[in-house]
Amino acid sequence: MLTVPLAWTAVLAAAAAAALFGQTARTGAHPRGRRRTTARARVGLVVSRSGPWLALGAGIAAGAVTGAWLAAAAGTLVAVVGVATAGLVLAPH
Repeated sequence: MLTVPLAWTAVLAAAAAAALFGQTARTGAHPRGRRRTTARARVGLVVSRSGPWLALGAGIAAGAVTGAWLAAAAGTLVAVVGVATAGLVLAPH
């Protein structure tokens, strides 16, 4: 009975951590001087900042539609980590 709320609390913590981590993926000035921002870096920045919240919303929607809240929490955690990793690969900092 307490498993599902604890699982979703862990998912919320992971999403918040991933979003905060994505905030550090800036495409601003670099110490080596002015560099041209590539499309890949811009996509990575968007994925890093908004991806964890979008994955969280999709996971909540999946849990509401299916009623399988524990499975939805596990899938959402995997999605949040995957999105954060994709953002890091696309826009390394």
